[in-house]
Amino acid sequence: MALIKTTYNRRSFMKSSAVAGGGMVLGFSWMASCKPTPEQIKAMPKEWFDVNAFLKIGDNGMVTIMSPNPEIGQNVKTAMPMIVAEELDVDWNDVVVEQAGLDTQNYTRQLAGGSQSIRQGWESLRMAGATARRMLLEAAAKEWEVPVGELTTSAGVIKHEQSGKTIGYGAIASSAGGMEVPEEIELKDPKDFTIIGTDRQNVDGPKIVTGTPLFGIDIQEEGMQIAMIAHPPAFGMKLKSFDASAAKGMPGIKDVIQINTLPKDKQWSDVNSFTDLVAVVGNSTWEVMKAKKALNIEWEAADKLESSEGHEATLGQLMNKSAKEPSRKDGNPTKAFKDAAKVVERTYNAPFLAHNTMEPMNFYANVTADKAELNGPIQTPEFARKSIASLLDMPEENISIMMTRMGGGFGRRLYGHFVLEAAAISKAVGTPIKLVYTREDDMTQGTYRPDYKVTYSAALDKDNNITGFKIRGAGTHGSPLFANRFPAGTIDNFMVEEHKKESNISTGAWRAPRSNFIAYAEQSFLDELAEEIGKDPIDLRLELFDRAIKNPVGEKNDYDAARYAGVLKLVKEKSGWGKSMSGVHRGVSAYYCHNSYVAQVVDVVMNDNKQVVKKVYCAVDCGIVVNPMSAKNQIEGGIVDGIGHAMYSALTFKNGKPQQSNFDKYRLIRISEAPEIETHFVDNGIDPTGLGEPSLPPIAAAVANAIYKATGDRLYTQPFAGSRPVLG
Repeated sequence: MALIKTTYNRRSFMKSSAVAGGGMVLGFSWMASCKPTPEQIKAMPKEWFDVNAFLKIGDNGMVTIMSPNPEIGQNVKTAMPMIVAEELDVDWNDVVVEQAGLDTQNYTRQLAGGSQSIRQGWESLRMAGATARRMLLEAAAKEWEVPVGELTTSAGVIKHEQSGKTIGYGAIASSAGGMEVPEEIELKDPKDFTIIGTDRQNVDGPKIVTGTPLFGIDIQEEGMQIAMIAHPPAFGMKLKSFDASAAKGMPGIKDVIQINTLPKDKQWSDVNSFTDLVAVVGNSTWEVMKAKKALNIEWEAADKLESSEGHEATLGQLMNKSAKEPSRKDGNPTKAFKDAAKVVERTYNAPFLAHNTMEPMNFYANVTADKAELNGPIQTPEFARKSIASLLDMPEENISIMMTRMGGGFGRRLYGHFVLEAAAISKAVGTPIKLVYTREDDMTQGTYRPDYKVTYSAALDKDNNITGFKIRGAGTHGSPLFANRFPAGTIDNFMVEEHKKESNISTGAWRAPRSNFIAYAEQSFLDELAEEIGKDPIDLRLELFDRAIKNPVGEKNDYDAARYAGVLKLVKEKSGWGKSMSGVHRGVSAYYCHNSYVAQVVDVVMNDNKQVVKKVYCAVDCGIVVNPMSAKNQIEGGIVDGIGHAMYSALTFKNGKPQQSNFDKYRLIRISEAPEIETHFVDNGIDPTGLGEPSLPPIAAAVANAIYKATGDRLYTQPFAGSRPVLG
């Protein structure tokens, strides 16, 4: 059991107080936490419920826990309340979870991104539950006139063993509201957890499977109109003029307007190449879609119209230049390569990728002269509100944003241009609207995973020892490299050079940004290097990690080599690596990102001269696993997503125009192509780290390495199916 100082004081609690019916309300401020996280408190029956940062204890013993972070399928709406409930020591069956709206006074980092929600919330979420439990105990001790140390709790009930007295949280909550916030509290020893580490169903599960409205696309409000936008057909074009007469005369159409969505104070989340748009507003989705097709719009070139072939060539040209300053340089790599007996060098390429969330972009907005009410699926509500305030010239305190569950995010909803569009349309037409994108709208407007190119080079001496290592990378709007990640720290003479290409094509974070590509290149190259050296690919990696453990090169290495090696050893054991299996061809990969370590072994078999990914073994070190069932779901989802995009997906451009606008030309993995997945978690008791993204990056290399064993062909360009027949 850990004894810690509370980072909350009387002021940061929003005042504990008795409330009607005997309930207890505790307000927790993320701002007071050393690790920002959702705030929690306790209140009461539902008739007193309001959307804010409260964890509620009702006089009937029910507990309502607010979930402040956006829910994009990563299951934080279940996992974060589980952490609070664990330290509160309440029966999970007595917990009701509600989604909070944007509230910067009580919460910080109301954001879904970077796989950081649980990691950054871990300490303060536990503290929130433990502090409330302590105050309940002190209230019971005072009432019974016994030492608080003689009391225990279990499933929302306080017990005094000596006297046999018991009392439920609901019955003592009112008295607890008057207790002082303790300066010090005890957190549970992980071995005593009864909720954390157990399988818990998604709190929204019943609503999802029964079709109960949860998502932004489900929103229906009185007087609400449907809106859609028309944007330029190509990057580098802009609106010149439009004739809306035919569209305005169609049934159900309220208006056709021109809007500009560029905020005065642009911030990082305002990533959008198209800000001058035409919007159609009407009674129904179908009527608006038909009217949109009837628009007569003239577009004109405003910038360079880029094509994919030229883009890739430019990246190659950039890589042939020396960077002004290397991102990292250890030893003397120039001499190492000059003196090398042999140099192994390979180049890897990856295309632009669309996010393709199941639920296309949408948002509800009701903008009046003095306030704006918005509701919908957004990963960055706080940043969206800042941009809306700038766009509308309205104080932030007059803008409310509620958050719905999202039908996928993957980084696409980090960038809130569609929220600004909804607000601008509502203001212009003077009525509440729900903006709805078609799939084509989403795929052709961006924001995309950038295209990348990287070259790996290794210098070998006459005994096949690695004496030097160089990495050169380039990408649109930024390189894919992490200069201080593995294999940095394992080789004496090491250098990283980075380049970027500017473009009018809008790009942004895509599940496991940069890692989603560079893991494939790095781990594919290491396999080929191992073959050149004459070593087992796992053994080579373990030798490098051993160097980083015992005698690391440099001081800025971003990873824990022992944990990295640990997942490789675990997946080697669980997969039976080294055993000969008839007809099975195996590949391995390992990667570190979002503070977690993942290693994978892939089994590929041949079926009618096509490669089939039959099974994936996955070892994960992400610290304490809060909800194992959900954790496995996230790992499996990342693996399947990674396989599909590596094999099939690409978004290309011709004169600035995206060549894929729907799934007839943009291939995704099918359910029948998903492999069997066996997941193993490292049990080390370390505080939780990222989980939503880390399983995706390494899978492409593991598949590529297995396909090489099956066919003899190395894969240097994604998607793999572009050069070979591949099933999946």
